[in-house]
Amino acid sequence: MNAAPQGDLDLLEEAARRGGACAMKWFADPGAIEEKSPGNPVTRADLEIDALLHDMLRGARPGYGWLSEERRDDGSRLGSGRTFVVDPIDGTRAFIRGQPHFTICLAVVEAGRPASAVVFNPARDELFSARAGAGAYCNGVRLQASHRGTLEGARMLVPDGLLRSRLWADQWPDVHAAQRNSIAYRMALVASGRWDAALDMKPKSDWDLAAADLIATEAGALVTSPDGAVFRYDESASRKPGVICAGPALHALILGRITRSQWKARHS
Repeated sequence: MNAAPQGDLDLLEEAARRGGACAMKWFADPGAIEEKSPGNPVTRADLEIDALLHDMLRGARPGYGWLSEERRDDGSRLGSGRTFVVDPIDGTRAFIRGQPHFTICLAVVEAGRPASAVVFNPARDELFSARAGAGAYCNGVRLQASHRGTLEGARMLVPDGLLRSRLWADQWPDVHAAQRNSIAYRMALVASGRWDAALDMKPKSDWDLAAADLIATEAGALVTSPDGAVFRYDESASRKPGVICAGPALHALILGRITRSQWKARHS
């Protein structure tokens, strides 16, 4: 793929920085917390950042479509050549708890795939970015995903208890497992090579994945659904059935374990 336009990435980086500054105003005290649905909290910060990003991005690119966690999807994005896919705060529960594991996720999607992307952790001032065909970076340093080819001793970011589930056909070998609330941050950390893999078998949404998908892919990782399919972000349904993110060799080993397990039957 030819490199995506630099102008879109510059815009996303500026918007992420502004959104991050807004998030940090609320970090010590996120304000009133509501539930959009059971276990799905939203804070005033989520809504304020969403409004800021919408006004800034759509103001600069009025012809682009829009998909974000905090706005109703009216389907109009499906007729747009390019679409902003946005999560104002991915990892809201971490944000509420004062943990520095939340991110602001911005992507421009073209022909079903992310073309430019930013995942910004303002609490740690880590700005992960990528353009299709031009590599992935964190604060200007090029990223390279791990080449690890064995599960034994791998560093994996997974939800608590996932690897102990009875749905696995094979017991997992000893791995170093940890959790970060933001799936986008987990994937960005895999892109950085600091972690070898991220695995989550629970459904995710386009705004959780699109930006980090490009960053991890440009760093040399594979990002797929639990059945090995590459994601598209131009479909009417924005829900995805979980995610595997790892270097090619480790991705194949994880996918093999899923194929042999009961997870597919459980989620069909």
